[in-house]
Amino acid sequence: MAAEQSAGLDPAAARLAWRATEPLYGLIFFVPEAHERYAALGIPEPMGYFASRGAALGAVGPGPVAAAFYNFNPALVARALPAAWSRTTPAAAVEARLAAADAALTRGLGDAIHGPEVAEAAQLARRAAEDAAAHAGGRALYAAHAELPWPETPHTVLWHAQMLLREFRGDGHVAALLVAGLSGLEALVLHGASGEVDARFLRISRGWSRDDWAGAVAALRGRGLLEPEGEPGGAPVLSEQGRALRAELEASTDRLAVPAYAGLGEAGCARLAELTRPLSRTVVKAGLLNPENVLAASR
Repeated sequence: MAAEQSAGLDPAAARLAWRATEPLYGLIFFVPEAHERYAALGIPEPMGYFASRGAALGAVGPGPVAAAFYNFNPALVARALPAAWSRTTPAAAVEARLAAADAALTRGLGDAIHGPEVAEAAQLARRAAEDAAAHAGGRALYAAHAELPWPETPHTVLWHAQMLLREFRGDGHVAALLVAGLSGLEALVLHGASGEVDARFLRISRGWSRDDWAGAVAALRGRGLLEPEGEPGGAPVLSEQGRALRAELEASTDRLAVPAYAGLGEAGCARLAELTRPLSRTVVKAGLLNPENVLAASR
């Protein structure tokens, strides 16, 4: 924690920059442009997801990907990898993913992708993403993606930079979960119980059965992190202890993300958020982050 504190940046500033910009990268998990390009390579969803995001690690099997991604059922990952590498290559998967992001951002933002706001945001985000390299130790997904070549256009640079910043933050989040003694499945159950994300989507998209989910619910109730069971079939609800743990996990993740944004300072983080918030709202309003697209593509 000393490294984060010495950076001198309020973790809230780093969180602001990340949250405001995240939809511009996160859309890649939902848009049909991605599903179509993966299918064209012979890796339809969910194989396309694991191959395209895992491609930075090379033509690996399911073990490293399941470990790094953390909250997916390893059996789901094993159905995708290494089989995907008999159909395509990591380089082709990376290229398809970038092409999909380019097409989706162009569709969602229109002429705004050529505006000065995108160009300035790309410069700020790239600076943060490159500054993160000095703190890559223990962050395998970030480090793997940091070795990918940078694209050339401002909107794809912005997307690529946010990809790196997301993986940097995600690696830190996994570390926080490990310290808290939470498995990936248990973390998903807690997230669903918070009401912030649909628990059904989390369970299905990550490949967990109802029995798997119920087992994790029981384990978390045993730790006092969920309220005792109410109505039969009722959705799990966070206990006071569970809410406190969730808040602690988010605070730890924010602190661990600080080194990437420290060079921007609070003013730079605020400026990045100011530039990207309207862009992110546009892509959300355009339906580019609809979770039903994921479920439909995986059927």
